[in-house]
Amino acid sequence: MTFFSLKLSIFIPMQQSFSFSQNAWRRLKKNKGAMVGLFIILLSVLIGIFAYFLGTDSTPNADREIVEIQARKPGYSQLFLRLKKEKQISTTGFFKRLLFGAEDKYLYVPINSYVENGDSVSVEKFIDEGIQEKEDFSKSALSPANCIESKTFWLGTDTFGRDILSRLLVGVRVSIAVGLITVLISLSIGIFLGAMAGFFGGKTDNIIMWFINVIWSMPTLLLVFGITLTLGKGFWQIFIAVGLTMWVSVARVVRGQVMALREMEYIQAAKALGLKDMRIILRHILPNVLGPVMVIAASNFASAIIIEAGLSFLGVGIQPPMPSWGLMIKENYNFIITHNPALALAPGVAIMILVLAFNLLGNGLRDALDVKG
Repeated sequence: MTFFSLKLSIFIPMQQSFSFSQNAWRRLKKNKGAMVGLFIILLSVLIGIFAYFLGTDSTPNADREIVEIQARKPGYSQLFLRLKKEKQISTTGFFKRLLFGAEDKYLYVPINSYVENGDSVSVEKFIDEGIQEKEDFSKSALSPANCIESKTFWLGTDTFGRDILSRLLVGVRVSIAVGLITVLISLSIGIFLGAMAGFFGGKTDNIIMWFINVIWSMPTLLLVFGITLTLGKGFWQIFIAVGLTMWVSVARVVRGQVMALREMEYIQAAKALGLKDMRIILRHILPNVLGPVMVIAASNFASAIIIEAGLSFLGVGIQPPMPSWGLMIKENYNFIITHNPALALAPGVAIMILVLAFNLLGNGLRDALDVKG
C-alpha cells in the first residue's frame, strides 16, 4: 500500500464520521419538538447560573422569611421599610453572589403607609389582614437611601413568607445538577460494565449480567431509599443515590451494541494487527455506540429530575432551606385544596416542563441518529 492510499484510507472514515455528525445535526434541527426541548434546556441552564440576579430574593437559598406575608397569591405587592441590621454585613463579590447569593444587609418590615417627620419616619406596620400597628423609626436606623421599597411577588409567597419565584429559579440548579451528575455516574458505570460484558463474553459476561439482573429486579425507589439512608440525607448524597440506580439500562444497551460490533471486519482486523483489547474498545468500539448512549442519557436526565423531586417530597432528598422543586411542593401542597393552589402548582409545572424538554430532545436524538429500538 502506497503512502497516498494509506493517507486516503485514513481520511475517508474521518470524512464519513464528520458528515454523519453534520447530517444528524441537520435532521435534529428539522425536528421542531427537539429544538423546543433544547431551547428550554439551555434557557434553564442560564436561569440556574444567574438565578441570584434574576429573582427579587438574592439571599443564600432564596431564604428571606417574612412571616407577615406568608401564603400570598401570585401578583401580591407590598411596601417594605428597610432597617439596618445590628451586625455589619460585608459586601459580596460578583462571583460569590453568582454561586451562593448575598446575605441581606437590611431587615424588611412590611408596612401599609409611611410619613416622614424630619429625622424620623412614622409607619403603619402590616401585621395581618386588618391588623396594623403604628411605630416611629429614626432615620439613622434605616437604609441610607430608598428606605421604603415596594416588592411584587409574581408567583406569591410560601408558608414561610419566602418569594416563590426566587426559590423556583434557584431550584433549577438542583434539578439540572442532579440530572447532570446522575447521568455522568450512570454513563461511567454503565459504559464500562456493558463494554466489558459485550467484548469479552464468557464468564465476564455471565457475572456482569447476573449483577445487572439483580439490580434490575429491585424497585428503583426502594433502592434509592436504601442508598440514601446509608449515605445520609443531603445535597451530594442524593446525586450518588440516584446515579447508582440508573446505570443498568446504559449497561444493557452498550453490551448489545458491543456484541454486534465486535464481530465486524474492522474489529477483527484490529485484533489481527495485535492491538490491545482496551485500545480496540476505547478507540474503535465505544465511538460507534455513542448514538444510543446519548438517547438513554437524555431519558435518564428526565428520570433523575422526577426521582429527585419525589425523594425531596417524601423528605429523604434535598433538605431545607435549600430550594428543591419537590421540597417546595411538599411545603405548600396543603394549599392545593384551600385558597391558594398556585403555590404548589408552580414547582409542579416547572418539573413537567423541564422533564418534557428532555423527553422531546431524547426523541429528536433517536430520530436524528437513526437509533433502532
